[in-house]
Amino acid sequence: MTTVRGIDARGTQHCETTALGVLLRHQGLDLSEPMLFGLGSGLSFVYWDSKNMGFPFLGGRVRPFELTRNLATGLGLELRVQETTSPRRAWENVVAPIDAGHPVGLQLDSYHLDYFGSKVHFGGHVVAMYGYDDHDAYLVDTDQQGGTVSTSLTSLARARAARGPMTARHRSFTLTAPRNLPSPSDRIVPAITACAEAFLDPPIANLGHRGIEKAGKLVRTWLRRTDDPQRDLPQAALLMEQAGTGGALFRNLYRDFLAECLQQLDSSHLRTGHGLYAEAATLWTEVAALITKAGASGAEQCLVRAGSILCDVARLEREAMQALSRLESD
Repeated sequence: MTTVRGIDARGTQHCETTALGVLLRHQGLDLSEPMLFGLGSGLSFVYWDSKNMGFPFLGGRVRPFELTRNLATGLGLELRVQETTSPRRAWENVVAPIDAGHPVGLQLDSYHLDYFGSKVHFGGHVVAMYGYDDHDAYLVDTDQQGGTVSTSLTSLARARAARGPMTARHRSFTLTAPRNLPSPSDRIVPAITACAEAFLDPPIANLGHRGIEKAGKLVRTWLRRTDDPQRDLPQAALLMEQAGTGGALFRNLYRDFLAECLQQLDSSHLRTGHGLYAEAATLWTEVAALITKAGASGAEQCLVRAGSILCDVARLEREAMQALSRLESD
C-alpha cells in the first residue's frame, strides 16, 4: 500500500473545492471552502435543456475544472494537467506524483465509483487521490459521499475512461504553490469582479441573470415537460439543494464567501452584494421546495409561484452583481 503522508482529508460540500482543499492544504495553504469557491470565480447559472435530455438541468456554477483553472491563475499556483486516451498512461500519470509524496486531483464519472450512493452519470466529478494498493484507490470526496473513501482500481479505471457530457480524457492534475505566494486577500476583488462581469454579460440567454429569468418562465411548464413528474421534479430540486452545491444552488457558498471577504475588506458594494445574495439563497431553497411539492402533488400553481420567485431572484442577483462589479472603484 502506497499513501501520501500528512493528508488533511477534510471532506466538504462540493466536489471540486473538496479536492482543491486537499491539494492546497498539502502545500501549506489552508483556505475555507467558500473562499476556494469564490477565489475560483465559481458562481454562475445555466438553464440546460435539449432534445436528448430527459428533463431540464439547472446549474449554479461554472463548467467543471474552470474553477480550478481560475483559482490557479489567480493565486499564481502551478497547475499541471495531464490527459490521455491510454488507460496505462493515465495510471502512470497518477502513481508518479503519489509515489513522490503528492496527492492528485482526478476528474471522472461518479457513476462508476463503488461508494457512490446515487447512480447517476456525472462526468464532471472531481476527487483527490492520495494512495493505492493492489486492489483499491484511496480518495477524498465530499462529506455527503463519505469523506475519506476507497474504490476498486477497476471501478476507478471505468470512471476515468467514461465518455459523455462533461467528461475529460483520464484527466489528472497537481497543484504547486510558489514560495512567494501572493496573499489570497489580494485576489478577492479581481475574482469577484471577473465573476460579476461574466454573470452580467452572458453570451447566450441560458446563462447568468438572463438564464435565471428564462428558468422563471420555463419552470412553469415543467409538469407538461415530463411523463413522470413525481420522479423528475423532486430529482431536479434535490440536485439544487443537496448534490454537492452547498445548498441553494451554490448561493449559500457564495454568500459565505462574501461574508468572509467582508472581514478583510470594508466596502459598501460588498455589503450590498452580500445582503442580496443572502436573500437570493433563501429564495432558491424556497424554489426547490415548491418544485418538490409540484412533483408530489401535480399542482401547477406551485410551479407558477416558483417561476415568479425566480424572476425576483434574477433581479436580485443582477443587482448584487452590479454592485460587486464596482468593487474596483472603491
